[in-house]
Amino acid sequence: MQMIHNAIDGKKVASASRRIAPVYDPATGEQIAELPLSTADEVNAAVAVAEQAAAAWGATPPLKRIKPMFRFKELLERHADEIARTISKEHGKTHPDALGELARGIDVVDFACGIPHLLKGEFSRNVGPDIDSWSDRQPLGVVAGITPFNFPAMVPMWMYPVAIACGNTFVLKPSERDPSTSMLIWELFQEAGFPAGVLNVVHGDKEAVDAILDHPDIKAVSFVGSTPVAEYIYARGSAAGKRVQALGGAKNHMIVMPDADMDQAVDALMGAGFGSAGERCMAISVAVPVGDKTADRLVEALAPRIRTMKVGPATDPESEMGPVITAEAKSRIGGLIGQGVKEGAELVVDGRGLELQGYERGFFLGGSLFDRVTKDMTIYKTEIFGPVLCVVRAGGYEEAADLINRHEYGNGTAIFTRDGDTARAFASSIEVGMVGINVAIPVPVAYHSFGGWKRSLFGDHAIYGPEGVNFYTRLKTVTARWPTGIRGGAEFNFPSLK
Repeated sequence: MQMIHNAIDGKKVASASRRIAPVYDPATGEQIAELPLSTADEVNAAVAVAEQAAAAWGATPPLKRIKPMFRFKELLERHADEIARTISKEHGKTHPDALGELARGIDVVDFACGIPHLLKGEFSRNVGPDIDSWSDRQPLGVVAGITPFNFPAMVPMWMYPVAIACGNTFVLKPSERDPSTSMLIWELFQEAGFPAGVLNVVHGDKEAVDAILDHPDIKAVSFVGSTPVAEYIYARGSAAGKRVQALGGAKNHMIVMPDADMDQAVDALMGAGFGSAGERCMAISVAVPVGDKTADRLVEALAPRIRTMKVGPATDPESEMGPVITAEAKSRIGGLIGQGVKEGAELVVDGRGLELQGYERGFFLGGSLFDRVTKDMTIYKTEIFGPVLCVVRAGGYEEAADLINRHEYGNGTAIFTRDGDTARAFASSIEVGMVGINVAIPVPVAYHSFGGWKRSLFGDHAIYGPEGVNFYTRLKTVTARWPTGIRGGAEFNFPSLK
């Protein structure tokens, strides 16, 4: 059976840990690899290598730093099918979905290739008599990323290409559920010509996470995952004096106004609610139709689409949705569906009990649709992270918007309408970090930045884009005056540069 290794100092290194985690193919339920859960000493070894490489890498001219980044982008594009197959094998998402994930990660690599422009700072001449001032953005040193299972290619690439282009070295701790993608991409990173020690990969669980959070030589930590873990990482990392950006959970709502194009809204909800089996932090899990007539039309249109949705393994090119990540996830989601029925929601489509011939041990669920969900129900308050769509009926726009604004999460949201006034009011006043107008999954492009509000983001910086550059660098401002042969004597008042 395949044993997954760490990657330290440009080499694959076998872990000495005796704690082993199984890696499964979610479509078959079969174990396909073993993953040693690294010790704190192994994390420390990776950090020591990254620290040793940091000085030379940070001093490398930015234009020289990005030359291998261009080669890395080319290699990712050349090996896209292979990477996507690896994603699907361990995560379960369909091949087109895996290719889409990779493409959005490559977009950030593309952005990283232009980072020298964003590091150049500003210059002001004669801010005072013969005094000039300029600013500079300098790397932090060693930084780290802790990433989730649902995007094993894209989310790590939200982090380390930007950090490395800014002159830092990086320690990545991927999810233990689908680790092979990170290792395949690390091999391409090395092939691109980056120096050894610039990117290191250490697999593990909470022991490795805590070692990262506590290590004094790690200056910043990026995280994407659930809100309880994000809050923990932010608190512990900040207490250790680190910069932390910790992106947490979501309960993303989509308002459907009476004037919306219903066919467009239904298509959007099918993709946003059930793509990747709902295992996306930007998935729409709550549809909020305004008015009972709108709700009736929406549910009537959704139900047959969900019942006939093609669920299957990634190896079937006709599959529209794959399995969830683990047997435990399948059981948890099924339990939440049962809880929704118990609390009085109307289960219009029940995705439990799905069995596929030849894949009876796989972690498959069909899509589920609830109607008449209320805000006090568990299925509304909880991030289900599975193929379950809840319909919460609203009497008017204000009630629908208030529902979103009062929720503890503020990651993403959308409205479907033909009315420009309503759309503009929604974009202006909704208390959510990423907003879509007739766009169900408003993930910002790579040259903007991704981040939610409220309990969906802990820290002051969103991820990738300009916010990522600011997070992975620190600002230095220099004020200089050269001797001119004129002395004005000592000044004891605060300098005004006049």
